[in-house]
Amino acid sequence: MRAIIAGPAPLPPGARDERLDMFRGLSLVMIFINHVPGTVYELFTNRNYGFSDAAEAFVFMSGVAAGLAYSGSFLKKMPLWLSIARPWARARQLYFVHLTLTFIFLGTFAAAAHWFGLYELLLTNNLRPLSREPLGVLIGIPLLTHQFGYLNILPLYLTLLLATPALIMVGLKKPYWLLAGSLLVWGAAGLFRLNFPNYPNSGGWFFNPLSWQLIFVIGLIAGMGMKQGKRFFPTNPLAFLAALAFLILVVLWVKVPPVGQAGNYGLHLLWKAGAPFHIHSFDKTFLSLPRLLHALALFYVLASIPAMQRVAASRWAAPLRAMGRQGLAVFATGTALSLLFQAIKFANPGNDVSDGFLLAFGLLVQLGLAYALNHTVAMRAALKAKAG
Repeated sequence: MRAIIAGPAPLPPGARDERLDMFRGLSLVMIFINHVPGTVYELFTNRNYGFSDAAEAFVFMSGVAAGLAYSGSFLKKMPLWLSIARPWARARQLYFVHLTLTFIFLGTFAAAAHWFGLYELLLTNNLRPLSREPLGVLIGIPLLTHQFGYLNILPLYLTLLLATPALIMVGLKKPYWLLAGSLLVWGAAGLFRLNFPNYPNSGGWFFNPLSWQLIFVIGLIAGMGMKQGKRFFPTNPLAFLAALAFLILVVLWVKVPPVGQAGNYGLHLLWKAGAPFHIHSFDKTFLSLPRLLHALALFYVLASIPAMQRVAASRWAAPLRAMGRQGLAVFATGTALSLLFQAIKFANPGNDVSDGFLLAFGLLVQLGLAYALNHTVAMRAALKAKAG
């Protein structure tokens, strides 16, 4: 057992963890499929086999990537401003990508309504307030207080990146304090319903940064450990078996009605006992405990299996690795395509075959973009090495 779950050997300094690229690519594929709702292919994404979905994976791996990418300058004692500027520059980039996607979305749905008479589209994806309070919405878009459906995750990510320098500075010195503080913020956000405000709508962000920071911080700590050639969360046979047993239980919970009824009754008892809603519900905005535990168990099991490193390095995983290495460009392209496909399916729901062609075309576009960008990066590196 110990040999099976020993976990992969630490990577040499500067080497890429291909597991991260592969799983990030896989999460991008699932996000794209789920962002074109109403197809049979949604049934094969991970959200149908557990409490969490690709969003938790995306945020966790974003934390890991941030720990790997940005902690090095703090470890090398580089000037503080230079260490802060890198993640903030990435946050700035994400902000403008988000605004670009927002206006692509508005243009796509407006064109569908104007040229094809699909005015009902303007009542979906949180578009209705634009006709009711246009000035408020136009103010809220750049302030990130009005977010349209399927365009919620980049505001969360860039907010977390703005906090990343402070999180790294604490985490490198007192990682357990950082984890405890993150847990405290998550608990308080759920207990007191704390969230970032919306405007002009009431309520808060769909992905509440005060709750979702926990899974980002756990990834960040793991990434900082990997950067230093160690594991902050070591593999353990009992922990592995417990996490695996929980994953199996959750699959039975969502797929076997009697098991699901028993599990839901257990959560109902927690509700009757007065437990906070984010402890006994499946709420996504506040990253409820069942979703959090399922995601962490899945990440722990996958990270503990040495064979995953070989799978990630195989030629079969090359397309996913390519997409994962160009995550932002692939995500943005996939999001723009998924919104277009939503409009197409609204006009013509189609069938499983036409849906398959749409999704395959969208994935091929994203994969082609990823290969082109990776080839460009390799060419630039070769030219730089030759010039040097």
